[in-house]
Amino acid sequence: MEIRVTATPDAKPRGTRLPRLARRRQLLSAAQEVFVQNGYHAAAMDEIADRAGVSKPVLYQHFPGKLELYLALLDLHVDDMVNRCREALASTHENKLRVQATFSAFFDFVSTQGEAFRLVFESDLRNVAPVRQRVERSLQECAEMVSAVIQEDTGCASDEAHLLGMGLVGMAEVSARYWVTTHGSIPKDAAEQLMARLAWRGISGFPRTA
Repeated sequence: MEIRVTATPDAKPRGTRLPRLARRRQLLSAAQEVFVQNGYHAAAMDEIADRAGVSKPVLYQHFPGKLELYLALLDLHVDDMVNRCREALASTHENKLRVQATFSAFFDFVSTQGEAFRLVFESDLRNVAPVRQRVERSLQECAEMVSAVIQEDTGCASDEAHLLGMGLVGMAEVSARYWVTTHGSIPKDAAEQLMARLAWRGISGFPRTA
């Protein structure tokens, strides 16, 4: 499932009344643009309000401060990443295809509109506790789902399966983030398959339980 925070190339005129949920989506869209472009520290609530076409009081009615706004946006995208991983693992019972689907989930995530992955993996707030906890929890959830499959199919001890799960998720995250920096020098499908083959050659060496 892809979280779409609609881009706002043209700010709505001030005074346009929207239902609360629609207004919240609009504010999150504007905030995503500003945070991705400027980073958290350089982003200003004035600019976010202007981008959304609302007054600052309207912005503060929905979000009491810049950090709360950032965390609301971060929650959307870490949940999206976890859901993508869950759906990838549930998409097939063939383990080789599960590995491919999991790598595709991470490559798809970094390819989403608006470069939302930068808020998760490249934030200038990564060392701030609420941000770090959310990012670490999301990666942990992905690793736990992967490790559950590994433990069920190989009979590995729980701590061994979890280490393998963290390794596979870390490989998927780092390779997907690196691929973005290459600006498509390797086509996305080819990059996904390349990394999935590498991971499968390792994980397939573990004997399966009967």
